[in-house]
Amino acid sequence: MAGTLSDPVAVRLPSDVLEGIDEVAAILDRKRSWIIVRALKNYLAGEGQHLRDLAVARGEAAGGELIDGDRLVEEIADDLPLYGTIGR
Repeated sequence: MAGTLSDPVAVRLPSDVLEGIDEVAAILDRKRSWIIVRALKNYLAGEGQHLRDLAVARGEAAGGELIDGDRLVEEIADDLPLYGTIGR
């Protein structure tokens, strides 16, 4: 994995999680740390990014940056294809 390395971080893991890491590491012939870094990057790219996006949205809402619900539905509907209807 490319990138600058940080200081070492000590983490206590449940034994079943560590066993899973060791199993995958053995299958891929990789070190534990490679598996853990990859897992953390995947978490940060998925759920972690979702949480960061929510924090930004909450900040925007607290600052008054809101959109009316009806307007939002109209904007979304304008971008959706029409199925089973004739025109608008």
